[in-house]
Amino acid sequence: MTPVLDFFARTDPVFGALIATTFTWLVTAAGAGLVLIVPNMSRQWLDAMLGFTGGVMVAASFWSLLNPAIEMAERMGVPGWLPAAVGFAMGALFIFALDKVLPHLHINFDVSRTEGVKTPWHRTTLLVLAITLHNIPEGLAVGVLFGGVAAGIPEATIGGAVALAIGIGLQNFPEGIAVSMPLRRAGLSKWKSFGLGQASAMVEPVAGVIGAAAVLFMQPILPYALAFAAGAMIYVVVEEVIPETQQAANTDIATLGFIGGFIVMMVLDVALG
Repeated sequence: MTPVLDFFARTDPVFGALIATTFTWLVTAAGAGLVLIVPNMSRQWLDAMLGFTGGVMVAASFWSLLNPAIEMAERMGVPGWLPAAVGFAMGALFIFALDKVLPHLHINFDVSRTEGVKTPWHRTTLLVLAITLHNIPEGLAVGVLFGGVAAGIPEATIGGAVALAIGIGLQNFPEGIAVSMPLRRAGLSKWKSFGLGQASAMVEPVAGVIGAAAVLFMQPILPYALAFAAGAMIYVVVEEVIPETQQAANTDIATLGFIGGFIVMMVLDVALG
């Protein structure tokens, strides 16, 4: 066992989830920090990195969440498809509801295409809220998996939980860039663009702790919780991440980024999980 895995194996699961999701937040901050030293970034790079983000999220949804949920359910004597289908649907509907209520604006969209309830909020606030919406299921997924490890569920391994945290962190780096750069182009100062960019991921530690604590108190819900996180992540990818990469003539680059992200997350999960 590597020192990192050994550390998390000896750590309280809720605290471990907090550390892991704090890591993913800090990686977002590192990505957002590029706005302080890079004057601008081409749309091609941004679309490629957003594609990478989508690939990681889709791979994580199956390898880290749905597959373990199915295996857990079958071991508990429940049809494997049932918790996966119910949890997946509930996760997607949860984000769907937030999407309809929370005012937000996708990164590459015109302000006239603001979603959620009507509000006079400034474009920058709406952009940050859109990425915050992305980060809720990501933090929740990491927390739920750490909770499963603490509950002693065989299918939830510390390696898999750490792999998921690393994968989410990797895709958070371009996500931080994708928030801070448009804010800078919109006229905000470098430091304000950085501050808002990193703030979009502050919800991840909160969601991670909630996810881990919920599983510890209600162990039978773990397969549903894993599938819930997967459904939420897939909804975000299909409804927001992929459309954001299709607004310019960079669809091939974005698709290759997606494939790269999927491969990276799959390798991480199989190698460590």
